[in-house]
Order: sequence, then structure tokens, then C-alpha cells
Amino acid sequence: MRVARFEMKRSVHRIAPAVTALVSAACGQAVHTSAGDTDASGNAWNMRLVGEHRLQGRSAYQPVIHRYGERWVLFAGHHAGEGLSPLTGELERNGMSVIDVTHPANPVLMRHFPPTGPDASGTQHVQVCTGADLPSGDPNKVYLLRTNGQISHEILDVTDPANPEFMTTVVTTGLTDDGVRSTHKNWWDCESGIGYLISTVRDWAVPRVLQAFDLSNPMEPKHIRDFALVGMHPDAGSDPADATGIHHPVVVGNRIYLGYGSSRNGVLQILDRDKFLNGDPEIASPFAPTKENLLFPQIARLDMPTFWGTHTAKPVLGVKIEDHPGDPGTRERDFLIVVSEASSTRCRETRHAMFMLDITQEDKPYPVSSFQVPDEPGSFCNRGGRFGPHAQHDAFHPAFDKNLVLLSYFNAGVRAVDIRDPFRPTEVGFFIPDVNDTTRPSCIEVDGKRECDTVIQTNNVNIDDRGYVYLLDRAGAGLHIVELTGDAAAIVGRG
Repeated sequence: MRVARFEMKRSVHRIAPAVTALVSAACGQAVHTSAGDTDASGNAWNMRLVGEHRLQGRSAYQPVIHRYGERWVLFAGHHAGEGLSPLTGELERNGMSVIDVTHPANPVLMRHFPPTGPDASGTQHVQVCTGADLPSGDPNKVYLLRTNGQISHEILDVTDPANPEFMTTVVTTGLTDDGVRSTHKNWWDCESGIGYLISTVRDWAVPRVLQAFDLSNPMEPKHIRDFALVGMHPDAGSDPADATGIHHPVVVGNRIYLGYGSSRNGVLQILDRDKFLNGDPEIASPFAPTKENLLFPQIARLDMPTFWGTHTAKPVLGVKIEDHPGDPGTRERDFLIVVSEASSTRCRETRHAMFMLDITQEDKPYPVSSFQVPDEPGSFCNRGGRFGPHAQHDAFHPAFDKNLVLLSYFNAGVRAVDIRDPFRPTEVGFFIPDVNDTTRPSCIEVDGKRECDTVIQTNNVNIDDRGYVYLLDRAGAGLHIVELTGDAAAIVGRG
């Protein structure tokens, strides 16, 4: 059935309120450009710790910060598991923590909100929209879209963030032929109301498929279409062993940037959002899962080497190349920040990296540089746990967008990378949290013997409009709130 056409506006998620050889040849190195503001421990450079919270020792994934007037609230999604909540005195399955970070030196846990139903565990991914921003939302409400374990996606009323209320289930995930079901990192475009959800859909060859829903009225979700790479659709005859599922959509203006395969067999895909949401007007069933319908919105596709993935692709648009005035036609360029996620402990895999892709000629994305943190002098490979990038910060902010990217780097903490020259990304700061009494060990088997290391595992990072940086830890060390100092702060106008 044809859905109403969606008019596209240039909107992004902004903080309230307001090719192997090619890449290797273009590699940038993590180099300190100055002595900067260095911590005596050697674990901080041009960053300092402001506040922290244990989050009941729960393994944490995604931080999203929302402003309620003069109050700032962090919603922290957790991995599956369980823990004792001192707030209730009960053993609760990991869900979502709600933290008041109005005073970042003293974050206060207001609520841990478990998943819905007896079978769900974890609420890894959260997105927030105010009713005033949604086309058909209640202007007096604040809504939160979350993954309910691997079971479903649901919407909560978080108008009172200390007391979230379940509103409705958007969709329940399906099952693959071997009984697998999955959810993952969503995107909710508040201006259009469209939610881009990662789910398992029956009969597709991968457990992670992109599902688009009209959530402009959060109480009445409307399914638009399902989407994945050609060959992953039903009846395509593909081998599931070679299947690459979607990891994270990012939507900016009339473009959808899709990352497939977070750590290996990565694929970058750029779609025309209008074509994606409306389909080919010349055919009767524009959303049927056919090769032609899946290719219709595609602008570009770039396949990574088998040993790298595309965890997230985030655009950096309209960058002026100041040192090359000879060709005015290409002095202003568009780029994508693409991160390949480290997934193995003790460096037992190809080293992963952040890549800068030039997308000025949009149908031909091309790698121009990369960034990696070296093993030494930190001896990160010997510390245990994962070492390497996970993701860049999600939020858009005018002071950061063309200037500075923050990377979660597992046992190397958070890294601040200067991208003002996209052809030479350069490290300008880092912060590595200390382990604490809730940090859980990372264990592997070596020659038949179990070996464990207790190390920090900075999982994801994000920012708020005040410039604070929020780190969540995968190993249970909790929340760390950091601010930029020295050269890193100066780059974003806060020095």
C-alpha cells in the first residue's frame, strides 16, 4: 500500500536547544601537536574528569543527553544482564538508567528502568524527541524510543524523566531460521517523525534489517518499509554465512548514511531519503523486497576489505579546504567519518581505525585519510580487553561538527581528534578513566588457560550543548563526565 509522500527537510540530530592500499597510503598518525594540558598520571591530555557515577555496576552502552529547561538529563542504555538496584532493593534486569547531570560534578541517578516483559534484557539504544518537535506529538510531552532487549522497540513517555511510562510497542522482532532475533542502534528524526529501526525481520538473510516507521504520532506507529543490501532480501538465495547486516543509520537532510558490518565485511551505503521513503512511483509495489526496489534509492555503495567494518558513517559537510585555493570548484568539500569497530581482546585481529571519506562527488566515496591510536607508549595491547575504536560521538553540534571528533577507544578511553584538515586527522587530547570497584574483568582462554584483565572499556561517548563529554563503560565502571582543556578546548571555542 502506498503511503503518503514525505517532504524532506535538511535536519540533523542536534543537541538541544539549539580499498586497503588506498587507505594505508593516506594514513594519518596520532601525534601530539604540543605539550598541552597533561595529567601527571599520563592518562589524560587536554581533558579532565569532572564527575562520575558507578551506574550500579551495569554494563553501559549508549549515552543520550536531553535538556529539560535548566535541567540536564542523561539516558544511559545498558547491555543485557542484571544487577541489584539500591533505589528499589530489588534485583533488576539491565534496562535504562536516568541520571540528572545538571551539575556534572555531582551526577545523580534518578531511576533505573528495567525492560518490558519477562524475556527482554538490556536497553542498549535510546533516542529522544520532544512532542513539540514531532509533526503530531503532544507539545507538552517528551518521548523516548528504546530497544527492549532483542525483543522489540518501544516508546516511553519521559516527560517526567524520573518516572518513565510505557506507551506503546512499535514493533516486535521476528526470528531467523535458526532462532536468532536482534535489535540495534536506531535513529529517530524528530522533525519528520520517521524512526529508522534495526530489527530482525522474518525471511531476510540477516538478523539486522532496517525498518522505517512513521512515528510522527508516537502512539500510532505506521510501518513504511524494510530494507537491507541486495542479496539479503527474502528469496534472494544468498548464503547467510556471508550476510552483512546493518549496524547503524544516520540521517541528515535528504540523505541516509548506512553502515553495515561493524567490524568486518563492512559496507557503506548512501541513500536518497525521499526515494527510500516513497519508493519508485512508476511501479505498483514500491516497497516489495526486490532487487530493483532496494537499488532504487541507492546513490553510492563502498565495500570495505573483509577485515574492516562500517560501524557508523557520520557526515561532515561543507568543509573549506583552506590550503588549496587553486580550484575554487572543490575548495568546499563533503566528508564522512567512518569507524571500524575493534571486536577482539588483546589485539587478536587487524587493527581498526577511523577513516575520512571524501563524498564531494557523492556517487564515488573515496578514502583520503585515517586515524589510529598507536599501541605504544600506552602498551594497550597488553592491558587486556578491547583496544581500538568503537564509535564517534553521535550528536551534531556546530562547534564540533567540522572541527573535532570524539572517539570511544575501549581500553584507551576517549580520544579527541582534530579534523579541521580532513586529509590529516590529528589527536589533540585523550582521557582514560581509572578502573574502580565495579569494573568487571575481561577474560579469554590462552593455551587452555583462562586469563583475566581488569581494564576500562570506554564503550560510547556523546556531548551536550555545554561541551561536556559523557563516557559509558562496557565493563561496568559506569559513567565518566569529562571536559576539554588546553588545545582541544580551544578548537571548539572553549579554551
